[in-house]
Amino acid sequence: MSNIPAELKYSKSHEWIKEEDGVFTIGLTDYAQSALGDIVFINLPEEGESVCAGDTFSDVESVKAVSDVFSPVTGTICAVNEALLDDPAQVNEAPYEAWLIQVRDVTATEDLLDAEGYAAVVAAEEA
Repeated sequence: MSNIPAELKYSKSHEWIKEEDGVFTIGLTDYAQSALGDIVFINLPEEGESVCAGDTFSDVESVKAVSDVFSPVTGTICAVNEALLDDPAQVNEAPYEAWLIQVRDVTATEDLLDAEGYAAVVAAEEA
């Protein structure tokens, strides 16, 4: 079973979300990085760009495929983890520390799941 920290929220498209003081930090879950395999490239958006809940904001390239990353929230990107551009494997090594973007001025969120709800999504996909 994948590592699913209880303190985070999750999207059905395998992003994790952590809110602190109105800033939403978003990354890929342990399940997502495991399913992708070794990540070799990450295409990140620019600071100041807008994201919309349910829309693609990034893509990651692994040894298996290129996969879109979807925003679980609508808002403005206030930070981008540029360290991932030089070392995308951080997402494989520590998925809950290697965040992709931070978003503020959030006006909408997808139906975010708690850890238990996300575990059910993962279990259904593994079945």
